[in-house]
Amino acid sequence: MNTTFSCVGCGKCCNDHHVPLTLTEARMWANDGGQVIVLVEGFLGNGLGLPLLQREHAERRSVMVRSGSTEAYVAITFAAYNVGPCRNLDEDNLCRIYERRPLVCRIYPMEINPHIPLNPAVKECPPESWEQGPDLIVGGELVDQELVTLIQRSRQADRDEVQTKDAICGLLGIRTTALKGDGFTAYLPEMGAFASVIDQVVAQPLEAPDGEWLFHVSGEDIAGQVLAAGAEVATEAALNYAFISLRAA
Repeated sequence: MNTTFSCVGCGKCCNDHHVPLTLTEARMWANDGGQVIVLVEGFLGNGLGLPLLQREHAERRSVMVRSGSTEAYVAITFAAYNVGPCRNLDEDNLCRIYERRPLVCRIYPMEINPHIPLNPAVKECPPESWEQGPDLIVGGELVDQELVTLIQRSRQADRDEVQTKDAICGLLGIRTTALKGDGFTAYLPEMGAFASVIDQVVAQPLEAPDGEWLFHVSGEDIAGQVLAAGAEVATEAALNYAFISLRAA
């Protein structure tokens, strides 16, 4: 089935969405007065928390860390924190920073994760967005070559920047992750400190960050699996982060 798409300017994709940012974009967002949220998820070296077919992609965008007596992989996302309309959306639903908008905004409505196919039914775009415009997907293949290039850039940035993000998190005291598929840990760092740490890490050679990672999990059954694999589970109340559960109630 082929898919066409044309943005109708409804602005729905610019409301209540935390937009993933590259390191440069995150620094720009902080400099512009915006808030960045840090979202963290991980999986264990034995594969706990990760479907087998997704492992290669997940490892490439993760940093290998220690948790207890085992290896773990942690993926760190810096995202624009948007509750309600994006701070750059004007009264006409137009982007005030369109020429320098984040990479992920340029890629929309396509997905970055190669294991998540585009599904118009779960997008907030109105029906007319999918009823007109140029071909987007033909015979299951993305035909917009500019989008292909942008998606590749986004995936490469994830891979290239994860070590730097880990160092930044270490200096900010971020060392608790959720288990992939179970949830995310979400941090809202003070933006002055966040920007200063980015500048510090970018300006000097990276060293392996100190401190092992802990896993915040949604229940005792998951905690038992994590502990059995040799990893450490957070036992104290979260003071500097929130846990966003993905587990069905």
